[in-house]
Amino acid sequence: MTADELLKLHIPNKRIELVEGVAMVREPAGYVHGRVTMNLTARLVLYLQGRPAPSGQLIAAATGFTLAKGPDTVRSPDIAYIRPDRVPHPETPGFPELAPDLVVDVLSPEDRPREIQQRAGQWLVAGTQVVWVVDPRRQATHVYRSDGTEEFIGTDGSLHGEDILPGFECRLEAIM
Repeated sequence: MTADELLKLHIPNKRIELVEGVAMVREPAGYVHGRVTMNLTARLVLYLQGRPAPSGQLIAAATGFTLAKGPDTVRSPDIAYIRPDRVPHPETPGFPELAPDLVVDVLSPEDRPREIQQRAGQWLVAGTQVVWVVDPRRQATHVYRSDGTEEFIGTDGSLHGEDILPGFECRLEAIM
């Protein structure tokens, strides 16, 4: 399947991504996933509203990004941020062919460690600089960076925007 074919595919009440040409169909996210995602999104919105314009683009969950072509891979993070100089034209059709600068993946109970590693790796290979994998069950976050470094943050720790969102800080306990 291609990214263009994925755009036309509709399976009610399911989340669909494309991984190397294969459609991956998943159940919708549950309450905890949605709550944690919205809590973090709200903090990111407030941070960006306090920045001078242009401040980049925060992207909502379920927005697909084409990370590879032939075979196509289209992933949709729970939250994505794109720096101002990389924001696609507002009328860009379909899935933008770019990797966001920051990707947030809030885990669902059915996520498996191998899948999580694969998703994070695909984002980083495609050009994402930082991936936050938020685990509500463990109340922790694993940070993956494009330079190959990783960091585990427990519930008493904080997420930092690093070079992508300078000055952004959010305690994990505030979003869980």
